[in-house]
Amino acid sequence: MSVLDRIGQKLLFSFDPETAHGLSIAALRCGLPVGATAPRDARLPTHDARLKLNLCGLEFPNPLGMAAGYDKNAEVPDALLGLGFGFAEVGTITPLPQSGNSKPRIFRLTADEAVINRLGFNNEGHAAAEKRLAARKGRPGIVGVNIGANKDSADRIADYERGVARFAPYASYLTVNISSPNTPGLRNMQAREQLGELLSRVMAARTAASAQPPVFLKIAPDLVEAELEDIAAEVIEKKIDGVIVSNTTLARTGLRSTTVASEAGGLSGKPLFERSTAVLARMRKLLGPNIAIIGVGGIDSTEAALEKIRAGADLVQLYTGMIYAGPALPGRIVAGMARFAERERLKSIGELRDTGCASWSERL
Repeated sequence: MSVLDRIGQKLLFSFDPETAHGLSIAALRCGLPVGATAPRDARLPTHDARLKLNLCGLEFPNPLGMAAGYDKNAEVPDALLGLGFGFAEVGTITPLPQSGNSKPRIFRLTADEAVINRLGFNNEGHAAAEKRLAARKGRPGIVGVNIGANKDSADRIADYERGVARFAPYASYLTVNISSPNTPGLRNMQAREQLGELLSRVMAARTAASAQPPVFLKIAPDLVEAELEDIAAEVIEKKIDGVIVSNTTLARTGLRSTTVASEAGGLSGKPLFERSTAVLARMRKLLGPNIAIIGVGGIDSTEAALEKIRAGADLVQLYTGMIYAGPALPGRIVAGMARFAERERLKSIGELRDTGCASWSERL
């Protein structure tokens, strides 16, 4: 991290986490860097042909994306792309606006470079996000839309159907998020019977929509082998385009930040890396070579991103890592990937995929 990034981080860390997040969104909306004044070219994407991937009918300029949870209301996807990301995912967006859980609901675990959140899908709802996404339609850049269900919905599957219908015309891809631990009962939808019905109805809604973007399913890292097998079987049967591994964890193993470690919510950041990567590798084994996987959890460096790819990921995403490493992180990671590809004489970064899958899957 540069000196200027450290100054920016210290400034943002002087605010509570949710206020700091809001300030960073406002800065990006105004065209300012997120809490830093690093040179603009340090955050520009590296355009290297070896980093491009064609996946699910989309051409990604590089494999690094911003994960859902940062730009909940689709306010700054293009500004995020300008930081060096090859794609950005907005949301989670629910049909109706909701305020989420009571505050405080975000906690920094600085010693662990981690965060616990129990936000509860706070967002402005479909209408507000659709207006913003419609305004950017036709612009370049891959922007995925992460859809969810309202906490008090009488039919949560219908909420996902509404999300597909509403955002299919604007989304490069859609993510079905049933893995947040902060909406009571939501993770139960990962059980096979409920999941089968959900995916059937989601894919039918996509077929009926005016556009048919790829559909990804985002899963939790806290699943056991039998649950992963059931999910993989449903994904294959329902012809889902890809899986995102993984959301935040409820585990608290090995944390040093004991003061807030007991707070309820999902843990993200560096401590999530090993478990999420092992689950990713196991899902690759179960899904086979042809279904796309996006690896998320604990990425804070080029080395971590490359390790996700070795474990079986086609693409990777980060969020918490940027809180601790600064806004130049995506540019540094992408540049590091380009240097790695050159050093190893790779024609494509995709050649790295699965080279560590066997060893990682054994860690589960």
